Amino acid sequence: MMTRPGFSAFAAGMIVTALVAGGCQVTRAGYATAPYQVLHRSGSVEIRSYPPLRLVETSTDGDDFMRLFRYISKGNASETRIAMTTPVFMTDLGTTHGRMAFVLPEDLTTPPAPSEPGVELRTTEANTVAVLRFRGGQQGPDGEAARKLTAWMAHEGIPAEGAPVFAYFDPPWIPGFLCRNEVMIRTTWPPPAVSPAPDAGQRPVASDVGRVADAR
Repeated sequence: MMTRPGFSAFAAGMIVTALVAGGCQVTRAGYATAPYQVLHRSGSVEIRSYPPLRLVETSTDGDDFMRLFRYISKGNASETRIAMTTPVFMTDLGTTHGRMAFVLPEDLTTPPAPSEPGVELRTTEANTVAVLRFRGGQQGPDGEAARKLTAWMAHEGIPAEGAPVFAYFDPPWIPGFLCRNEVMIRTTWPPPAVSPAPDAGQRPVASDVGRVADAR
């Protein structure tokens, strides 16, 4: 049986966890999120379609987040305050080409020019991605989450196009086990059909992969 001091410590820990988790949900609820449409879901993986997104981005280094934060905090040509959104995108982590990007609000049709060197505006193309959610801190392309998603795509016959992109939804003060993080890899959906193997009989085509996965 748990002693009273032990129970008190356990209860206090549970209360703190609940408060932090609640704060995490409130924090996310306060920000608009980049729009997308879920095309397919299989276990913990989603296939999503994203429209073109307007981004403000910079190279990853010790001042990357603050450079972007200064841009949306009137540090731009028109001194306009711009709403923070989620997620924060990161690409090419661990390389000299690493980039961090904020998604600009949908109603900001003409973003002001950056006033700080190293900050750039860019509009992405519409694209389709496979997405896996994970907990913990930041990971790179060789991390567990990217490896899991790449392995799932290879197993299901879904083509992986390009390097992983990471999406982070929570501020740094949120404990890693409560954070919502995602890794996404560009793909084609529906996936192309797979030709039958010469001597293995008829194989299911990749377009049937989703139904097979969902039936497991």
